[in-house]
Amino acid sequence: MTFEIRFTEGNLEVMPAAAADLVGAGADLLFTSGDAATHAARAATQKIPIVFTLVGDPVASGIVRDLAHPGGNVTGVSGLVTELAPKRLEILKALVPKLRRVWAIHYAGDLSSVVAVRKAQEAAPLLKLELVSRPVRTPEELAGALKALRPGDSLLAPHTAALDIPGQILQTSMSARVPVIFPSGFWIEYGALASYGSDFYAEGVQAARLVAKILRGARPQDLPVEGVDRIQLVINVKTANAFGLTIPQPVLIRADKVIR
Repeated sequence: MTFEIRFTEGNLEVMPAAAADLVGAGADLLFTSGDAATHAARAATQKIPIVFTLVGDPVASGIVRDLAHPGGNVTGVSGLVTELAPKRLEILKALVPKLRRVWAIHYAGDLSSVVAVRKAQEAAPLLKLELVSRPVRTPEELAGALKALRPGDSLLAPHTAALDIPGQILQTSMSARVPVIFPSGFWIEYGALASYGSDFYAEGVQAARLVAKILRGARPQDLPVEGVDRIQLVINVKTANAFGLTIPQPVLIRADKVIR
């Protein structure tokens, strides 16, 4: 087995060419990471099987028609970002009880994020929170959104890496002590306060099982899209202390992993 890898460094503009290149090279299967890469692969071929991972909401983003019956040549693993958005907001409120306003800065072209933010907005009033949706399309718009934060605000980080939004949010969080909850424990390793969602490695292993089934003869349209089967709450107590926050004991008890 030969692996052909095209790393696009988060550059959305080069993804279509990378997908077309793999199709032209005669790949037997395309494995994609993220919404944008999956859309690029779908546009490049309707015949070669595609298995995706790190896609927040495959139906909302238009990648598949139905989770149980994806149809076409695509299947994969959903990150469940829409379903988990209210829970992330609830955890953020538990971490910062006095919190009143949360910003959801996300890439405007990512439909998964748009739907997830809408779900969070529905849950916000129940937690006595104002949720501000801030879609951005350029690095300049992202910088402007981050500058609009005020003392006492907090952030919901998006799942997509477009425009390096999660990375920029993390930098702002650490420099200005802004509480942020991320959709994956990946960011905790770099100092993030908290995360609730899938483990990237475990999600990749889960998607690899679908790849194996297809290489053994299964058709992607016959394999239902799976939701991530490992969801973790990770808390960074070191960062909380640096921010002057005291993590409530019930939250620590619920956490799957605590960084001290």
